[in-house]
Amino acid sequence: MEFKHIPVLLEPVLDGLNIKSDGIYIDCTMGGGGHSSEILKRLSLKGRLIGFDRDDDAVAVCKERFKNNKNVKVVKANFKDAPAILKEMGVQNVDGVLVDLGVSSYQLDNGERGFSYFHEGRLDMRMDRTQDIDAYYVVNNYSKDKLTSILYKYGEESNAKRIVENILLRRAQKPIETTGELKEIIESAFPKKVIFGKGGVSKKTFQAIRIEVNGELSGLEEFIREFVPMLNKGGRMGIISFHSLEDRIVKNAFKELATDCICPPKTPVCICGHKSQVKLVNHKPIIADENELEENSRSSSAKLRIVQKL
Repeated sequence: MEFKHIPVLLEPVLDGLNIKSDGIYIDCTMGGGGHSSEILKRLSLKGRLIGFDRDDDAVAVCKERFKNNKNVKVVKANFKDAPAILKEMGVQNVDGVLVDLGVSSYQLDNGERGFSYFHEGRLDMRMDRTQDIDAYYVVNNYSKDKLTSILYKYGEESNAKRIVENILLRRAQKPIETTGELKEIIESAFPKKVIFGKGGVSKKTFQAIRIEVNGELSGLEEFIREFVPMLNKGGRMGIISFHSLEDRIVKNAFKELATDCICPPKTPVCICGHKSQVKLVNHKPIIADENELEENSRSSSAKLRIVQKL
């Protein structure tokens, strides 16, 4: 299957990064290289683009796509490891960094990857298919309490207990192997009028399991705090999130980094000594306009937040 992915919020990203032609820019989640290719167009031969992705397919596609661009480096790695890897490469400071936290269209539409309840395939959901834990393992081996906690915490699924009960009943008979089986089990936990009335009752559970499999929320705040000091003065960091849990982490981390004093509100005199490192480029998240929504419905949940190094 061809790796196709429409880059979300492309123009706001390019405007927001305020690209310098001779700067060093990092695309922490390259995917099919959509954002990267447009960033590269704005760089001179003195500029540099370094991209990361933990998906082998994405890495292979981008290495082929940029093979003739000597100022592009493609690395297979989780974006959270980017700060350490860059330092190992001798890159101490950069002018801009982009993180797109979404799942690519390729991953969602490829049934073999097991990400989506719209496509039949083995339960997988791994962005890095070399890791051991996959959706099959989570669904068939996690305890009742752990599964319930994941659905509540990562999926904000109010019907978590009933869904998990149905999962346990089914897996006691035989392992749950495919996305279709899991979807049918989830739907059995809801009244038919809910399934046909709203649709997509599997969405929250699939999201929760995917987040667990890939550890999507763990280390995100630490990554932001570690990378911001690597930005040159005036350098910018843009992060695109796709659900409230991610956006909340990004929003709070950016807010604290843009605040001088973080003492408790009633503290009469500042004792924390905290100094702001960035300023908020946008106080409210940037979202897709009507034109983009018409062209790419998957941009509907995307939110872009940007900060600039002081």
